Amino acid sequence: MDRLWQLLEDTPISGGPFSPQAVLLSLLLAFVLGQVLAWVYYATHCGLSYSRSYVQSLILITVVVSLVMTVIGNNIITAFGLMGALAIVRFRNVIKDTRDISFIFCALVVGMAVGTHRYVTAILGTAVLSLIMLYLFLTDFGSHEPHNGFLRFSLRGPLGPAHPVAGILQRFCGSFTLISLQDSGFGGPAEYAYQILIRDTGQNEQFISELEKVEGIENISLTLQEKLLEV
Repeated sequence: MDRLWQLLEDTPISGGPFSPQAVLLSLLLAFVLGQVLAWVYYATHCGLSYSRSYVQSLILITVVVSLVMTVIGNNIITAFGLMGALAIVRFRNVIKDTRDISFIFCALVVGMAVGTHRYVTAILGTAVLSLIMLYLFLTDFGSHEPHNGFLRFSLRGPLGPAHPVAGILQRFCGSFTLISLQDSGFGGPAEYAYQILIRDTGQNEQFISELEKVEGIENISLTLQEKLLEV
């Protein structure tokens, strides 16, 4: 272990060709750090856009960028030649989630650090970035409270201020606005649509349960706006 840490600290950042031992160490370290980023992404992923190939690509990007930086070294001619070769490649895959893009940038930066033999910087950078991502995931940072939602239901009879539905809405919602009312006109139930501001999403089941107890109400539907935006 002491020999490995000495090799990490003593590897030159610039100048001269890299030894096969240093190149192999760079590729192995890039593989390990790329896996760390991939595992963090896997553990903190939310939503419907999960892709196995994307997780594997985080590892490959880190290793490939490390190899590219090793090939370039300090040779500016090689750098321009490689830029010209990469310009031919066209990437048509569209990444919709900005969080996924940030992981790609992390993999690129870590790969560049390892490829230029800044091993300590790469290790510390991966550790700090991973801790930040885990913190954002565990604290649910950036979530919007309270939650906007849409409530739809059918009700037989008039809905006045003293109606039980109005009392339930005042109990569970910070505010509610009637946005649609469709009356069949043939003695059937009227369809109501409300835009509501829910105080506590943990009480959604109780909210729906209380509405179902009201006589004459049916076809209850509650949709959170945030869930629609994520899809």
